[in-house]
Amino acid sequence: MSYNFKETMNKPERLAPGHRMCAGCGGTIAVRGVLRALHEGDRAVVGNATGCLEVSSFMYPYTAYEDSYIHNAFENAGVTLSGVETAYRVMKKRGKVKEDYKFITFGGDGGTYDIGFQSLSGAMERGHDMVYVCYDNGAYMNTGTQRSSATPRFADTTTTPAGKVSSGKVQVRKDLAAIMAEHHIPYVGQTAFTNNFKDLHTKAEKAIYTQGAAFLNILAPCPRGWGYEPSDLMDICRAAVDSCYWPLYEVVDGKWILSYKPSNKLPIEEFLRPQRRFRHLFKPENEELIGEFQKEVDRRWEGLRERCQSLRVLGVYPHETPRPGAFVQNREADSMKTGSMLWSCGYILRFAYECIQHIDIFLLQAYNEEGCFVSCITAVKEKVI
Repeated sequence: MSYNFKETMNKPERLAPGHRMCAGCGGTIAVRGVLRALHEGDRAVVGNATGCLEVSSFMYPYTAYEDSYIHNAFENAGVTLSGVETAYRVMKKRGKVKEDYKFITFGGDGGTYDIGFQSLSGAMERGHDMVYVCYDNGAYMNTGTQRSSATPRFADTTTTPAGKVSSGKVQVRKDLAAIMAEHHIPYVGQTAFTNNFKDLHTKAEKAIYTQGAAFLNILAPCPRGWGYEPSDLMDICRAAVDSCYWPLYEVVDGKWILSYKPSNKLPIEEFLRPQRRFRHLFKPENEELIGEFQKEVDRRWEGLRERCQSLRVLGVYPHETPRPGAFVQNREADSMKTGSMLWSCGYILRFAYECIQHIDIFLLQAYNEEGCFVSCITAVKEKVI
């Protein structure tokens, strides 16, 4: 479905106003964006792990959610909703429930990356038809800004304070979206608030309406924990994406797809400078720490690009015998592209197959991510990096 910003923003809100979340908080913006992706008239059951979002949007017996809502403990958002989804399927099979429901649960990074990881992993591995949404604000913000495994390196938190003997958190952040992709679930998406929320809306809709387990990781900045002006929220998100600290991508049935590639990649300083938690990095004696941060961002970005640039290989029919010598013949490649067909002599065909079968490619017609034709030898040697 095409995205229309005005129509999407005018949809009825499923998270009512009047909750107690902070101004400039990314958590509720993430929730509203995900719930807007539900089609009009569709019903949902919303789960919520203990955290900022839960304590500020729910106080028994009142909740800000318009849909059915379940609050559960910090560590079991995944297993709670997977149990509800299972019960729903059984009851529907027995004719006790006739309506269709979608199942969406929200958890912060503390309840997702750390405390609730076991129940999340189990729910994803079992393949329940549900969406787990992590609103990632990079620390345990609800209890005082303690570090989590989502906290970036060198961040100043209450449990990793920056000072004379410490430069903040020592470890790099966990790449949870990639870990979820290794569960071989149908859909994984990583997104942020950018481009009129189109990326968030599109990925949320895919996640909700993909059959089976799906996971969304949403960058959700926290003005108190990060130390920025609430009005700077969107600028923070854009800097995170354009510096490649928070790349936008999705994994659909095992295929890695880069959603956005900055035309002018920003230095990481543009993301770090507006945040109080990184202000110690801009002291003259800590200049090399920014360089280390940049190297880690670049390493992950290049690794992601390699995954997303896996060759799209088309054509070559095994039952046809390759002719001696190589020549190029134009033909329709598939319904999406018209490309050039590379035919090669027998020994090159065998060589190419033996070399590239290890990267799940065993055909000869190959295109890189821009759709440009590359020869099989280039593909084998350079992997179109």
